[in-house]
Amino acid sequence: MTDPTSSYGAGQPPQGDLGRRIQRRRTELGITLEELAFRTGMAPSCLARLEEHSTAVPEADTLLRLAGALRTTTTELGGGNVGLPAGVGRAARTPHLTELSEQECRRLLSTHGVGRVAIPTGAAPLVVPVNYSVVDDALVFRTRQDSVPTRGLDREVSFEVDRVDDALSQGWSVLVRGRAAAVTDRDAVRRLVERAYSEPWAGSGRDLWIRVELTAVTGRRIDTW
Repeated sequence: MTDPTSSYGAGQPPQGDLGRRIQRRRTELGITLEELAFRTGMAPSCLARLEEHSTAVPEADTLLRLAGALRTTTTELGGGNVGLPAGVGRAARTPHLTELSEQECRRLLSTHGVGRVAIPTGAAPLVVPVNYSVVDDALVFRTRQDSVPTRGLDREVSFEVDRVDDALSQGWSVLVRGRAAAVTDRDAVRRLVERAYSEPWAGSGRDLWIRVELTAVTGRRIDTW
């Protein structure tokens, strides 16, 4: 069998971070390494090597098999859409829009790590992205003392999170409304530090924890038939 980590032929672009993209897409679809191996006709050990070596570059036919098995495109899998906004592709031929149950919304909410919080102001709402976690049935995130999210403290705010699959022109979104409050109790802060699974990508100095109660939770999904 051809080594999947060998380089492309002439004119083929490198596919950086491929290993992590394969693993992330496989996790999204709920596919085990063994199942992906069966779908692609590759050895599990070869796939494991691809996932563990994020700078590995497979041959073109290997990448095509992986993209097909993972229900995506070679461009998406190889990171060619990095820097582009989500949702630029065409709509699917048979889209189907459905309302999500609150239980499904909460499940999706708890699997994500980046969302957008909308802060009401006198002129217009301000919307900023934050890295969040769900702890004790509430949204929590860290920010600076003088940041935009602090303008929503002790007020009703909105929070939105979504997932867009450009390869299949489908995705979902969840909208939360609730009151934002600062977490200052030491024991409560310690609990959040221990249980929160997402940290601010923007770096250190964001030591103020904000908690948003899940007062109202709604969501929608676009599937293809």
